[in-house]
Amino acid sequence: MQFTTKTVCRALALAFIGAAGAASVQAEDAIKIGHVAATSGPIAHLGKDNENGARMAVDELNAKGLVIGGKKYKIVLQAEDDAGDPKQATTVAQKLVDAKVLGVIGHETSGTTIPASRLYYDAGIPQITPSASAPQYTHQRYNTTFRNIANDEQLGPALARYAMQTMKVKRIAVVDDRTSYGKGLADEFSKTVKRTGAASGTTIVSTQYTNDKATDLMAILTAIKATKPDMVFFGGMDAVAAPMLRQMKQLGFPVKFMGGDGMCSDSVPRLTGDGMSDGQVICAEAGGVEPAQEKGMEDFRVAYKKRYGIEVQTYAPYAYDALMMMVEAMQKAGSPDPAKYLPQLAKLKHKGLLGNISFDANGDVQDGLLTIYTFKGGHRQKLAVIK
Repeated sequence: MQFTTKTVCRALALAFIGAAGAASVQAEDAIKIGHVAATSGPIAHLGKDNENGARMAVDELNAKGLVIGGKKYKIVLQAEDDAGDPKQATTVAQKLVDAKVLGVIGHETSGTTIPASRLYYDAGIPQITPSASAPQYTHQRYNTTFRNIANDEQLGPALARYAMQTMKVKRIAVVDDRTSYGKGLADEFSKTVKRTGAASGTTIVSTQYTNDKATDLMAILTAIKATKPDMVFFGGMDAVAAPMLRQMKQLGFPVKFMGGDGMCSDSVPRLTGDGMSDGQVICAEAGGVEPAQEKGMEDFRVAYKKRYGIEVQTYAPYAYDALMMMVEAMQKAGSPDPAKYLPQLAKLKHKGLLGNISFDANGDVQDGLLTIYTFKGGHRQKLAVIK
């Protein structure tokens, strides 16, 4: 058979059209969902935990075979690192917008989630954070913003009540790291103590500030020690809580130490070394499960450890549920198109690892639970599940 230049050109054109058509079909069959957390830097262990949870959901959905509107799809997770930095967060958010993701799980921290949320809102992309708790995130009233954990307006007062009513502390020093998360949590805690502490004789004796990269806390801890507190409350992450605990011990006042979800992972004993004693640290996870869901959560933890070789840090189950919830909204809408599934997401009642999850008008989780923990023998131990 002889090939003329015209024949070869026609064959190449047909081949190109066929390849383009195949690529188009493949693209239509893929649902790209973004995930963003700090997977580098001092809190990378927490960010990777979130990402691992999302990946477990993706793998489970793909293994079962995902059908939406009678068509088969495959979930593709585009995982990005914002390093816990607000500027990098907006850069990554724009990257996901440009990549035309159909939803976002994240970001991890409030300081990154809040600035990134504007870009997703402008692009009409639904976003569920499984770990950012600052009230400002949902107070913006963007219809694309959701979270499936309790916010600081729930967490801070609950911790304050636990400190006053259950722990019976009287003199509290408060420290925060000036981030959106740390300051917000400390402010809500302090407001509750100041408003209701008179009944129990509880007062705030010192208020101090640091930053989220601090390692030398001696100056503020020396000032705190002089006020003779029986508890220190810290609004911040475990990367700063750990050296604070070590230096409190060095200064000779290993009093009770309380904080939120940012310092409530099994990494705290590892980071602190011998700087903390059993039962000294009290912290809260901005979520939790009732007894009926405990087996499902334990099964998830076993599967997680089998896959990754480590324990769940904090919010992997919440990232898992967030992604599952987003996909269920797509199924109910019969389409992965954000404009079509967003209304379904807003009104969805999802039965997940964490129980029944639904959102209020602002996008906050309804009837959110809080889990109070301490640490003994190098591991977290649950003390109570409260609202």
